[in-house]
Amino acid sequence: MRKHIFNAGPCKLSDPCLENTAKAILELNNSGQSILEVSHRSKDFEPIINEAVALFKEILNVPANYHVLFLGGGASTQFAMIPINFLKSKAAYVNTGTWSDKAIKEAKIFGKVEVIASSEDKNHTYYPKGFTIPTDVDYVHITSNNTIRGTEIFEDLKSPVPLIADMSSDIMSRQVDVSKYAMIYGGAQKNLGPAGVTFVIIRDDMLERVATDRPIPTMFRYDIHMKEDSMYNTPPCVNIFALNETLKWVKSQGGVKEMERRAIERATMLYAEIDRNSLFKSPVEVGSRSRMNIPFVWADGSEELTEKFMELAKSRKIVGIKGHRSVGGFRASTYNACTIDDVKALITCMQDFEKQVKG
Repeated sequence: MRKHIFNAGPCKLSDPCLENTAKAILELNNSGQSILEVSHRSKDFEPIINEAVALFKEILNVPANYHVLFLGGGASTQFAMIPINFLKSKAAYVNTGTWSDKAIKEAKIFGKVEVIASSEDKNHTYYPKGFTIPTDVDYVHITSNNTIRGTEIFEDLKSPVPLIADMSSDIMSRQVDVSKYAMIYGGAQKNLGPAGVTFVIIRDDMLERVATDRPIPTMFRYDIHMKEDSMYNTPPCVNIFALNETLKWVKSQGGVKEMERRAIERATMLYAEIDRNSLFKSPVEVGSRSRMNIPFVWADGSEELTEKFMELAKSRKIVGIKGHRSVGGFRASTYNACTIDDVKALITCMQDFEKQVKG
């Protein structure tokens, strides 16, 4: 029996993705080879990566003047790759927690960074709004969903400078106007597939903005990866296969519009229980609450009950709800493959534990 998986990443994957990837690991399309063995430049693999790019563009309605890349190194590599390419004098960043803080740290190696908005004053329990984006910066960077703190922005900002977004945790979970962004990137392991491949959606004219006053290592050059269609070096073939299977599943389920409807339904149900349950509370301000990563803590600080609640959850086949080590408490990541039945199982567990404690 499948468990109720709420891991923050690697994520829960759809059954078709798991089944088809497992088959491909044994043998890919009657080729006599595993997807783990096949050449990335062969007629067996090229249709897979081409289909993944085409589906990505179709599902997100990516304009024609953008490239979709599949790279290695995770979103964390992009934290450095972005400024080494595009930071000439100064860049603007919005600080909403751990991952944006890491991106800021990397950017400072290559130039001046202006933090134009931050939620640090309230321990990153809200998403900043109403901030002004300066016109004298090379780009502005946001993290649209904060996996650890559980905050999310649901609008596509209007920016006078190139807007770059880390969408690792909420890509494919809501409709996005890609044309508002110069670049969108993220690790696949939240909503798209297993860890090991990173997606990059980049507008073609960004190549005209690449810094020329510094040597850029070949593997860090976007133009090389665009020219070689993600094939400059051997790509993570099995990860791209699983990503493609996920994209096919998303399309078959009704696309991003349906994924967003499900995300709202799951999050609404779980937040309603957190707000109702006398044992728990949400640390995130209403209006900033993520649909993808839902943290909750003890309402009265009853940390001594943590192990008992975790034991009950484990007995109900619920996994992945332990809060991040830097925050504590609990966190349910309700990514696209998470079902209503998964959420109902967690809600029932919370309700039953409340009865046990309160009598």
